[in-house]
Amino acid sequence: MSLFMSNAYAADAPAAAGGGMEMLIMLAIFGLVFYFLIYRPQAKRVKDHKDLMGALAKGDEVLTSGGLVGKISKVADDKDFVVIALNDQTQVTVQKGAISAVLPKGTMKAL
Repeated sequence: MSLFMSNAYAADAPAAAGGGMEMLIMLAIFGLVFYFLIYRPQAKRVKDHKDLMGALAKGDEVLTSGGLVGKISKVADDKDFVVIALNDQTQVTVQKGAISAVLPKGTMKAL
């Protein structure tokens, strides 16, 4: 025995490793949490936005993702673009995907 070092003794045998069942259960729980908290809400938002884009019609008042508010003056079903009238003289062409919300009728007059 040394003055500065203690004796090293062999440790007891380690506990037997559990089967893989606990790991599989934890993985399944993690998968369920991922599905219900991340994937499912995002898929619902995508579906709602796709329905919104499909229901666009002439005369709807819309808000774009860039912050423009206007009334749809022309919709092309075969293309992904709509023409939005911002006022009597100004019209802009935007992609349907850039429309973030359809506003209630009369919103533009209230602004």
